Amino acid sequence: MDGWLAGVDGCRVGWVVALWHPDTGEARVQVVPRFVEIAELVEAPVVIAVDMPIGLPARIELQGRGPEQAVRPLLGMRQSSVFAVPARCAVYASEYREACRLAFEASDPPRHVSKQLFMIAPKIREVDGALRADAALAKKVFEVHPEVAFWRLNGDRALAEPKKRKGSRYPPGLALRRNLLSVAGFAASILDAPPPKGAASDDVLDALACAAIAQRIRAGLARPFPDPPGRDDYGLPIAIWA
Repeated sequence: MDGWLAGVDGCRVGWVVALWHPDTGEARVQVVPRFVEIAELVEAPVVIAVDMPIGLPARIELQGRGPEQAVRPLLGMRQSSVFAVPARCAVYASEYREACRLAFEASDPPRHVSKQLFMIAPKIREVDGALRADAALAKKVFEVHPEVAFWRLNGDRALAEPKKRKGSRYPPGLALRRNLLSVAGFAASILDAPPPKGAASDDVLDALACAAIAQRIRAGLARPFPDPPGRDDYGLPIAIWA
C-alpha cells in the first residue's frame, strides 16, 4: 500500500498534519482547521495516525482505558503524559462539573476528569464523530501517542528528557526527539523548518513521530496496546499503536 502517510497532532487552531511519503522522502507540515479535511487533502494519506483517543467505552474500570493502562509502564518518567480518558458520556459533557459527575458515576473506582483531558474533549468528539460517520475513514485512522512513538523509535526505551520543563520548551529534550526522527528517515529540512502558523515546534515534532508510526502501521510492523484492541459500543477500536 504505497502513498502518503499522515501524522496528526492537535494544536490551538486545529490540527497540525505531518505528511510523509517514505518511498520518495518527501515531507511537509501544514495546519488544517477540521479533522475531516485531512482525508480530503491532495496527498490523500493512506494511513492517518492521530494523537487523540479513539474508542470511548461506556464505562471505565481501574486506571483508564486499556491503552492507557498498557502503555504507562513503558514510559518511566514520561507516563504522566498519558491522560486517563473517561467514559463516553463524560467526554460529551459540555461543562467540567458535569463531566466530572458523569465520569465519577461511570468509573470503578470512581474518578473525576482531569482539566487537561477536559480541554481536549472537543477534539476527541471531533475525531469520534468523524469516524462514526464515515466507515471508510475509520479504517485508515489509528490512535497513537507521541511519547509511545518516541519510546518505539528509541529502541523500546523511555526517553530520559522531557520536551518541556515548567511549561517551557526544553532544548535537550527537543534535540533528542529531533535526532530520533532523523534516524527514522526525516530530512533536516523538515525537522529544522519553522512551524506553520498556529502550531508550535513541539507540535510538529509530535506530528512527525505520529507519521513515523503510520509508516510502521502501513508496513505491518506496529502493534496495538492492548493486543488485541478492545471495541467501544460503536465498533471503534480502543488501542494505542506503536
